[in-house]
Amino acid sequence: MRVEIVALVVSPVHAYEGRPADGPRPEPGPVARESVTVRAGLGLVGDRYFNRPAHREAAVTVFAVEALDALGLTSPDPVRARRNIVLRGFDVDTLARTRTAPGAVFSLDSGAGAVRFQAHRPAHPCAWMDVAFAPGAFRGLRGHGGVRCVPLDDGVLRVGAAELRILTERTE
Repeated sequence: MRVEIVALVVSPVHAYEGRPADGPRPEPGPVARESVTVRAGLGLVGDRYFNRPAHREAAVTVFAVEALDALGLTSPDPVRARRNIVLRGFDVDTLARTRTAPGAVFSLDSGAGAVRFQAHRPAHPCAWMDVAFAPGAFRGLRGHGGVRCVPLDDGVLRVGAAELRILTERTE
């Protein structure tokens, strides 16, 4: 199915540490890119979770921008969600594993060849979303925070039109 890659984000450091009331740390925060290099089993080159053993099944987070649209904000910046791959046109939250079923395997191809991902757990929003977007965003994004994945292939993704294919469905 056709989707749009709205944003590609790498964060060299964790910009939202401590308490939301204290505000985000100074730059560098999340950085939007026109393209990213994906490495199988490792994540996105330049991202803080790249090759971190504790994040092997959560190295890349995929998010549906429609979750921000549903908040009713005027032109929210999807980069502020701190999700690596922001898509329009597919409910990515349906890809996550459940207690009884593994997550789906899917691929994204933005013109440089398909890159497969294994979906794992949901990416739950945190209280920082109220700071990044507006009061109530944390609650509004519950159940719509995206999915944490591991890349299965090396490749390159670019902002713009892309093809998403579900290769193995999540089974219930």
